[in-house]
Amino acid sequence: MNERTDLAGFGVAVGHATDNDGATGLTVVRGVSDPLRAGVAIVGHATGSRELLAASSDHLVDGRIDAIMLTGGSAYGLDAAAGLMRWMEERGRGFHVGPGVVPIVPAAVVFDLAPLGRFDARPTAEMAYAAAETARSGDIAEGAVGAGTGTTVGKIAGATLAMKGGVGLAVEGDPEHSLAAFALAVVNAFGDVRDASGRIIAGARRSDGEEGFADTTMMLAGASKKTVASFGELSGRNTTLAIVGVNRAMSSVELTALARAATAAFFKRITPCGTAFDGDILFAIGPAAGEKSDAPPAVAGALATVALERALERAVVLAKGREGIPGIADTNDH
Repeated sequence: MNERTDLAGFGVAVGHATDNDGATGLTVVRGVSDPLRAGVAIVGHATGSRELLAASSDHLVDGRIDAIMLTGGSAYGLDAAAGLMRWMEERGRGFHVGPGVVPIVPAAVVFDLAPLGRFDARPTAEMAYAAAETARSGDIAEGAVGAGTGTTVGKIAGATLAMKGGVGLAVEGDPEHSLAAFALAVVNAFGDVRDASGRIIAGARRSDGEEGFADTTMMLAGASKKTVASFGELSGRNTTLAIVGVNRAMSSVELTALARAATAAFFKRITPCGTAFDGDILFAIGPAAGEKSDAPPAVAGALATVALERALERAVVLAKGREGIPGIADTNDH
């Protein structure tokens, strides 16, 4: 699982900015040289976002965007988008409005103000500018970097029994239709992460000193009134963010449908997901102009879903632990 993912065929570049001391960071996905088209699906009930409607056909720009920023810092982290906008404006990239351009940059946040790092450490505009400047299409880092620097998973039993989350990438292709899909995921889930067989690989660990996982879904199903009363402390502190992309032009309506289809990966690989404690958001992107695929939309949906499943798994498998919260990458088994 240590191979790096190449996104050169998608016309996009990914850049990370990481604050290791503060256990926070951000990740930028931008067009290499051209704008993108987008759609979006909202799964969680505790979202934090900026310019989200611009990533849809309901907006004046009809889903035409310049970049997407996924950031730590909770709502504070949204301010960092100013740096990404500045980078775009300096290069004349954005929605033309007569005397200049307005870069269209949807953004979404994860809550990483606790338990790792410092509460006052938030991504900055300078970090977003640097991420845009250093963004690349190949040799993209995964694990506890960028927006995944301070993320954790499986927090139902408290932070001391959680595990480290991170950033994951994956690509799936259909050569017959010259169609490919990629997925980038930032995993900071309330629930547990499972592999393709359904086995929990990262999540809430057992509190009785035994090895293995507590199984968040089962804990919820058998929760006592006292346990349920404590869930308020978890509100809004968990989020999985993802971007799926295709290498062929699609309309914003089609990309919105693609985003909705790919959310199936969330429900298969994270249990539970989309809860009242999660702010899950999934973007779908593709070239703003160019050749369309002759494949049925269901093919793109299937490719994106499979890619996202793998990205969600890679996000935890490649993440190293810190400050007493273990990560799967702490061993050399993967």
